[in-house]
Amino acid sequence: MAPISFPARLKQLADEAPDRVAVTCDGRQITRAQLETRADTLARHLRDLGVGEGDLVTMALPNSIDWYVTALALWKLGATPQPVSYRLPAVELEAIIELANPPLVIGTDATPTSSRPLFKVSEWLRDNPAPSGDTEPLPDKISPAWKAPTSGGSTGRPKLIVSGDPAAMDPDAAPPLMTQRDGCMVMPGPLYHNAPVVWTCQALLWGNHVVLLPRFDAHATLAAIEEHRGDVVYVVPTMMKRIWRLPIDEREAYDLSSLRVVWHLAEPCPVWLKEAWIEWLGAEKIVELYAGTEAQMATIITGPEWLAHRGSVGRVPPGQVMITDEDGNELPPGEMGEVWMRSARETPTYRYIGAQARQRDGGWESLGDTGYLDADGYLYLGDRLSDMILSGGANVYPAEVEAALQEHPAVESCAVIGLPDDDLGNRVHAIVQANASTFDAEHVKSFLAERLVRYKVPRTFELVSEPLRDDAGKVRRSELRAQRIPN
Repeated sequence: MAPISFPARLKQLADEAPDRVAVTCDGRQITRAQLETRADTLARHLRDLGVGEGDLVTMALPNSIDWYVTALALWKLGATPQPVSYRLPAVELEAIIELANPPLVIGTDATPTSSRPLFKVSEWLRDNPAPSGDTEPLPDKISPAWKAPTSGGSTGRPKLIVSGDPAAMDPDAAPPLMTQRDGCMVMPGPLYHNAPVVWTCQALLWGNHVVLLPRFDAHATLAAIEEHRGDVVYVVPTMMKRIWRLPIDEREAYDLSSLRVVWHLAEPCPVWLKEAWIEWLGAEKIVELYAGTEAQMATIITGPEWLAHRGSVGRVPPGQVMITDEDGNELPPGEMGEVWMRSARETPTYRYIGAQARQRDGGWESLGDTGYLDADGYLYLGDRLSDMILSGGANVYPAEVEAALQEHPAVESCAVIGLPDDDLGNRVHAIVQANASTFDAEHVKSFLAERLVRYKVPRTFELVSEPLRDDAGKVRRSELRAQRIPN
């Protein structure tokens, strides 16, 4: 069958089973038919406000049913959802608006004033519960790009990553991401990050009931799987750790027998944590994906495969990854270097607005990650090049130190950075979220000495009370470092 637009597909699903629940969030539900009707009504109003085909429209919305109503309304107009955090400060939001050039910003009372009109979508949907005026079917349109998320990257400056895929799909194809038709996906991640958008929107297009949490909570995630019989759940290692550290009688009180797939991605997963989840739920259910939002290439590794290649993120399709040294020379298996990717597609998978891709001849691109390939073609990741610490002539990768730190029971979250040092050039500095009354730096150093070579053990520790990673598991080490180095 020829591809059809996202709106046509969701209308098709609504016609097939109008009363089936499409999205559940924070005690509210919306059926397929209600989603279709609400999005249609909103699309007409947004059209009257000037939103048109090809527009990027900035969405500063929290996790909610209204997020999906808004995205569908934009697709109906041939526009592109451009999601951002609803908690962005004014300066960051304005920088993104300059790049996206939206006709308006869709947000809430908390959205900062900007150079574009603010449309408070939840208020409007509340005050306009039923269609009015023109109810003629909207013309079927396909947005030229189905999403345009943002990324701060290693520079901290925002860029837009506009998808190379239009808002169209083949309803006769096999469902992606190990979803099944008419299944149930549980999503505790924030919709201002790319992966939660991809996972949940694809789930919706294949008729799944999307159970969206307003924010991550360990108990609430497990309760949602049990209550709604979720068969797929998306988590990041930060979430996995918080769930794992629940008292065992609480964690095992939930019925998770409906789960088929536990996807994890977005940040490195410590080996000990992955082993714990495999032992708990079974290797066949644990699946990891590595890719950038740019989607030039992706690797997937199942639990049984990972047990044979511990620490890997998956086998690389031949010809799609190359590891090079600082001079650009290709490295043999086992040697750490910069990871270069090459898409197998004839058409681009993305385009940047506000940045230039790091490229080299032959169609190769780099996201700034380091890693190595083993003899069987499995990829093992290090850190971002910009985050690597050169201390006393030795390379220290923060993710490795963080993984060891996170094993300590007193550590809730952590970030490792390099700070200037007269002797070493840079010293390894650990920023740790922990209770000051239970954190003993000397004990932690001894703990780490059993897991890391001496030069990788942090020389200094700094206690903080706030989380260092966001709900998607992301941490900006470059920003943390800049805050601690005097101008």
